Amino acid sequence: MTDVQTLLKALVIERLWSYRDFEREFRRTARRVLGFELTVSEAQFRRWTSGSLTKPPRAEACRVLEEMFGVVPTARLFAPPEAHPAEALPEFDLEAEIAMTARDAQDRAGASAALSVSDISLDQLREDVLVLARGYSTFSPQDVFHRAKSLREEAETLRDRTAVPVQQQDLVVLAGQTCALLATAAFDLGALDGAKRLARSAALYGEVARFDPLRAFAGGSLAFIAYFSDRPSEAVRFAQAAQAFGGLGDVARRRLATIEARAYGHLGNEKEARQALRVSEQEGNGFRDELHDDVGGEFGFPDERLAMSHGSTYLLLNDGPGAEVAARRALELIEQRPITQQSGSIRGKAAADLAAARLLSGDLDGSAKALEMVWGIPAQQRVTGLLERTSRIRYALTAQPFRETPAATALGERLEDFQRASAHHSLGPGGRRALEA
Repeated sequence: MTDVQTLLKALVIERLWSYRDFEREFRRTARRVLGFELTVSEAQFRRWTSGSLTKPPRAEACRVLEEMFGVVPTARLFAPPEAHPAEALPEFDLEAEIAMTARDAQDRAGASAALSVSDISLDQLREDVLVLARGYSTFSPQDVFHRAKSLREEAETLRDRTAVPVQQQDLVVLAGQTCALLATAAFDLGALDGAKRLARSAALYGEVARFDPLRAFAGGSLAFIAYFSDRPSEAVRFAQAAQAFGGLGDVARRRLATIEARAYGHLGNEKEARQALRVSEQEGNGFRDELHDDVGGEFGFPDERLAMSHGSTYLLLNDGPGAEVAARRALELIEQRPITQQSGSIRGKAAADLAAARLLSGDLDGSAKALEMVWGIPAQQRVTGLLERTSRIRYALTAQPFRETPAATALGERLEDFQRASAHHSLGPGGRRALEA
């Protein structure tokens, strides 16, 4: 060992320690001897073993080194190994080293096991999120918001309790899903700023988890929040950026193309809107993803929602016949589902679009008939998308040829009453500000 400059280096070589092994044992010994943890940088370790040390380490470090190697005083460790006869040095006990390493590994494994959560708890949380997503249309937006808020808090609490990477990953995804549901509920309640923040949070969760379906869903949500906030160009950018993510199934791509079409409709760009509509109707490749397909529900995009959304886009393009065909198609598809699976929200929006389409062709009586499907929607289910549509109808009734006609006036007053008894009004300004905060 003529090239070994210090006894410390010789003892480290004897134990076959790398710097990381030395540093780990140093920290462990410090906790036992001093009651707190000390660390050693790699540069400091190299100085200690190279013989270039000009002054001894701090007293605390010396105590730790003496305990680690059984060499007193510590200065002996920084002198050449030849200065110390072998019989004067403590004999290295390999069996004791193995036993100590085994105990340390057992302690670490036990600590890691303690930093985990029950698979049962994780499964229950996953099930609760699934039920909320799939049953979204059966709850009021207020109920969805409170339930999703509670589930997100539970996911974060469980994240703080586990150090298991797989569990961490699952919980980040679940927290992101609850954030996405919170964003949708906030949007339905008219809290657009809060919805935007929550959608961005969902996108961040997706980024952390490297879960692109969630990032794409959040991007689509940001797009429709943008065009409802009179920023259609921004909506187009969000929708197109979301479509660039990988790992998306056919349902996700259909949803995003439909949102892009509506954004172009708000811009009045008929060519691009109709192109996006065609893309949304194309036969898929049979691809699925874990969010839009496996979870589904509010994350899905069934045929009736596709048809309803198309009707809204056709209205923006002033295509009354196209809007009526799409709206009627949406209503027909809803009726084909079992009662428990019928979405009152989609039915109401499609019926409102059908009424608006009939007004474009001058059919006031037909519009009033379509609205019969709207009046019975409970106040708590009268959400942003529906109210935007009824507001558009109310505005159309004030224009020619309907202005000042008794039937149009009565219909307009009824629409005002309908909007007044809505989720927005029942929430109240204070509640809405809380969602925005």
